[in-house]
Amino acid sequence: MYVNQEVFPYLESDLANVGRFLPQYIQEQGKEVRLFMPKFGGVNERKNQLHEVIRLSGMNLIIDDSDHQLIIKVASIQSARLQVYFIDNEDYFQRKANALDVDGSLFKDNDERVMFYARGVLETIKKLSWKPNVIHCVGWFTALLPFYVKRTEYKNNPFFNDSKVVLSLFNDEFQGSLVETFLKKLKVEGGTQKDWKAYKEPTYLNLMKAAISYSDAVVVAQEGVNQELIDFAIANKKPIIDFAPFEEQREKINALYDSLAVIDEE
Repeated sequence: MYVNQEVFPYLESDLANVGRFLPQYIQEQGKEVRLFMPKFGGVNERKNQLHEVIRLSGMNLIIDDSDHQLIIKVASIQSARLQVYFIDNEDYFQRKANALDVDGSLFKDNDERVMFYARGVLETIKKLSWKPNVIHCVGWFTALLPFYVKRTEYKNNPFFNDSKVVLSLFNDEFQGSLVETFLKKLKVEGGTQKDWKAYKEPTYLNLMKAAISYSDAVVVAQEGVNQELIDFAIANKKPIIDFAPFEEQREKINALYDSLAVIDEE
């Protein structure tokens, strides 16, 4: 399962290229894949022929004591035979900018947006009745997925209790931090005092360090990744795939999946 921040051709960036071409390669190796991304405002629904999946939509997710409707949309990348699921909500994703505003600043509700995205993906997987052997997170907007899978009620869910988490690191550091009330909202989701300490100051580095700590392996997917994150992964004895040209790295990632996956023999 690929939990992406961006996927080409819906958005264009190094993140989006990984979100598009790595799943295609892995699928070509005989593995079944699912792709997710947020339905950011930069995604042109008409041009890309997105349509709502009614049977998956309609659930309300509670974030900070408020209900927010989960809307699932889908589109196909026909040339790659890939289907992409989009997590949507009118409160969080119906604005023109994506993860940052036009000035490159964080939206004040980005904390709730990343929480909604993480939970939206996991709830959709449950509705699909699909058990992912490996969950690969791509981009800082996915940084809460490892926490949810390993430290909240989802860890005991039969769809996720054997799932391994892989985290790709990019040179996508943002300035500043999420709002001060982020930790208060996150405590409701689960975790322990030790977990919450990691999120006390929700800067980019702290969010990604926490994500690394809950992941089973790390991929350095781009040049210029903050060395502090790589050192943190090494200190925490995480298997690491170093940066390399994509054609070389994708083979190592495929082998990594094989080494991590817990296969249900039933």
